[in-house]
Amino acid sequence: MGTIDLKDGERLDDLQRNGYRIIQDPEKFCFGMDAVLLSGFASAPEGGRVLDLGTGTGIIPILMAAKTPAAELIGLEIQEESADMAQRSVILNDLQSKIKIVQGDIKEAGQLFDAASFDVVTSNPPYMIGGHGLKNPDGPKAIARHEVLCDLEDVIKAAARLLKSGGKFYMVHRPFRLAEITVLMHEYRIEPKRMQLVYPYVDKEPNMVLIEGARGGRSRLTVEKPLIIYEAPGKYTPEIYDIYGY
Repeated sequence: MGTIDLKDGERLDDLQRNGYRIIQDPEKFCFGMDAVLLSGFASAPEGGRVLDLGTGTGIIPILMAAKTPAAELIGLEIQEESADMAQRSVILNDLQSKIKIVQGDIKEAGQLFDAASFDVVTSNPPYMIGGHGLKNPDGPKAIARHEVLCDLEDVIKAAARLLKSGGKFYMVHRPFRLAEITVLMHEYRIEPKRMQLVYPYVDKEPNMVLIEGARGGRSRLTVEKPLIIYEAPGKYTPEIYDIYGY
């Protein structure tokens, strides 16, 4: 493993995969279960090229480097501090030959990368519509959670431009926006192919949706069995323990 220096407020977290660790700053933003679940839901072909839109501190490329045979994973992140943490985590885990972090805007992804050049595009985008009423809309947490710098259409439009024909798009989002998600995917010719709803408990409403689409695919959607997070307070279900690698 490589060596790096931590900045004030930063910490190292163990990812329970291949000995990989990640640098985070709790005062800015830390990855959540949604990113971990997306990395478990997504797949990549052997030798494939993967782009993660809005990579934050690089959690999804790092976990997918551990779980898939992809040859190249690129994380695109607009916030300088997050991109810097992601890059140092790549070095820390000696993944420079496999993962590249690019600081840039999702809305300009079509200029940063060649069209139809990726086998897989992933994204854990901001869930909440707009930044109206936020005390600090320019803050790292606000940018990660609210559609301040990009919106759902920006993400899907970028994925459609950058995916190869038949390439796969994987996203985690909130169920209350599912109708909008499917309409936009269809509009940009990313056909929804697989979906899984995530429930905190078996008797609660779902609070996440994992969705897979295929660029230029035919219309046929498979809905997988629900994924339940907790079987009791503080105790994950076996499926969650498996995804986390415990």
